[in-house]
Amino acid sequence: MAGFLQKAKEAVQMRGEMKQIQNSLSKIDVTYEAGGGKVKVVACADMTIRRIEIDPRSIDPAKADRMTELIVAGVNGALRAAKKKAASEMSKMSGSLGGLL
Repeated sequence: MAGFLQKAKEAVQMRGEMKQIQNSLSKIDVTYEAGGGKVKVVACADMTIRRIEIDPRSIDPAKADRMTELIVAGVNGALRAAKKKAASEMSKMSGSLGGLL
């Protein structure tokens, strides 16, 4: 019974640690540039997009399809970078999981 109570206590502590990590991930930005800097996307490590910047000199209505491709590439690149950063932050916590998994 004491072992179960200890595991429950550890689980509550882990939940608190997870919440702290989630909060910290929302404060970590990663930036990805596509098209040689024509499109810049800033994402948070919590997998949200903070902003998209488009170089006004690169806006050409005749090349809207290309701009769309650059935006998609920028968003996907930023999300990949955010996912990698989040995984790095989460792995720091893996040691505290102990025997819970």
